Amino acid sequence: MGGLQEVAAPFVALGPSGVAVRDRLKHLSVEDEKVLRLIGDLLGTLASLDLKARCAAGLDHDTGQWAERKRTLTLDSSSRWAGSITKATHDQWALARRGQLAHIQSLEAGVRTIAHRLSLPIGEKGGKRAPGGYRSRQEWHAKARRLHVLEDRLRAVRADREAGVVRVVRGGKGLLNTRHHLRAAGLTEEQWRTRWQAVRRFLEADGESGKRFGNETIRVTPDGEVSLKLPAPLAHLANAPHGRYVLAARVAFAHRGEQWRDRVTANRAIAYRIHEDTSCGRWYLTASWTIPPVKTVPLAAARRGGLVGVDTNADHLAAWRLDLHGNPVGEPLRFGFDLSGPAPHRDAQVRHALIRLLHWAKRHGRAIAIEDLDFTADKTREKHGRRKKFRNLISGMPVARLRARLVSMAAELGITVIAVDPAYTSKWGAQHWQKPLTCKNRTITRHDAAAVAIGRRALGHPIRRRTAPPPHDQRDRVGHRTVQARPGAPRREEPRPRIPGPRTRSMRAGCGANAGDQCAQHRSGHAAEHDSWQQDSLPLSL
Repeated sequence: MGGLQEVAAPFVALGPSGVAVRDRLKHLSVEDEKVLRLIGDLLGTLASLDLKARCAAGLDHDTGQWAERKRTLTLDSSSRWAGSITKATHDQWALARRGQLAHIQSLEAGVRTIAHRLSLPIGEKGGKRAPGGYRSRQEWHAKARRLHVLEDRLRAVRADREAGVVRVVRGGKGLLNTRHHLRAAGLTEEQWRTRWQAVRRFLEADGESGKRFGNETIRVTPDGEVSLKLPAPLAHLANAPHGRYVLAARVAFAHRGEQWRDRVTANRAIAYRIHEDTSCGRWYLTASWTIPPVKTVPLAAARRGGLVGVDTNADHLAAWRLDLHGNPVGEPLRFGFDLSGPAPHRDAQVRHALIRLLHWAKRHGRAIAIEDLDFTADKTREKHGRRKKFRNLISGMPVARLRARLVSMAAELGITVIAVDPAYTSKWGAQHWQKPLTCKNRTITRHDAAAVAIGRRALGHPIRRRTAPPPHDQRDRVGHRTVQARPGAPRREEPRPRIPGPRTRSMRAGCGANAGDQCAQHRSGHAAEHDSWQQDSLPLSL
């Protein structure tokens, strides 16, 4: 096994730590929409100013500055709105720092790859573990220039990280850049402006246990009535006592509605978010809350009875059931999805494929084994070079979305998810399982074979199949059995240690003392037989 990467042990994936449900705010009046936009625009402006102040503080930020920022925001809103804004600001700043670190790691990987390939002679072949040299002198010079560009970017990003500088765009950098390409995006300036204002509004409120219905800022009663605490500058718009505005719409969460109602009735904390979908002119309310971590099933218990091995691909999930001993059972199945189109369509496709997979696994009472994939550092063009098709393939695989969806949906159905190391599963699965499982009526792909390999690794079995033993009485001609020691194993030619006592009913204790001495046996044809033996010369005149 020298030269192969170390394979990590399988583990049971942790369950979800939070829940989010959404419902549409139907039958809003014109006045309701106007008030929601006014509140969102005012709080969005305050959130932008707070984010600017947090980014300016950098690494020198402390609790005193946090309290000062919150006091400043409270004057123009309320203490609870200010608390929600500052918390959202901290989360956004922390997310930007994590993205900055990932960008540095990506640049470092690109610099290492280009520097390695530039150090090789032009045209030198590469291997599976390291790429070779560049194909031509022209490509060598182009990559040398790109190396300087990446090194300059890396120095700049490292300097920003050391200084605590992050670059954040409220509303998203992608939508901001769309402003300069309206024709390509199929938008008018007015449509873009409407969308830009909608995503920059702030209508989020964190919950608080012990308060009425779990949230004092955005309150939703058990019968679905929605009301908001108006900020101080908009208090004159109140249509209910205590500076609140009650919407005409009612909500009724179809999914997890009983859980939400139980929390509201018990005055447990629930966070709410209101946003507008400008593409269809609808308003939505999202409720979220944390849940205690689900107690994971021990790995040995999850393996009991077998499981379902799942191979993740760019357009489908290949699955195969395995018994406790790692043998494929039944026929393989594929659960396809189409990742073209907008993000909601892609997300719906992933959820539809996962729910079919989970229902199939639940019918057979099996756990699910899936690869613990992570392509964050393995899809750059510097590593794979001209292999654009492969880069697009791994970039299109919904790894993070699928993993998050699978864990949460499996926990809801009571199905255990086992994550395994993806190393060599596709290669060894195709090598050891694709051909043996292919028959006249069934053609097995390497994806199906990879599902078997993933399931066997999750069960603790080696991926390689055991070679069939040789026929009877043909050991010398066919070869040794697979359970025998390899040629390089020490002391392989010595006899097995003698176990005291009779081994069968026909042999007394101590009668097998010379069992390991081949020269002490009376075997026909043995070189050290007791009787003298000499081969007669062949007659030449016959």
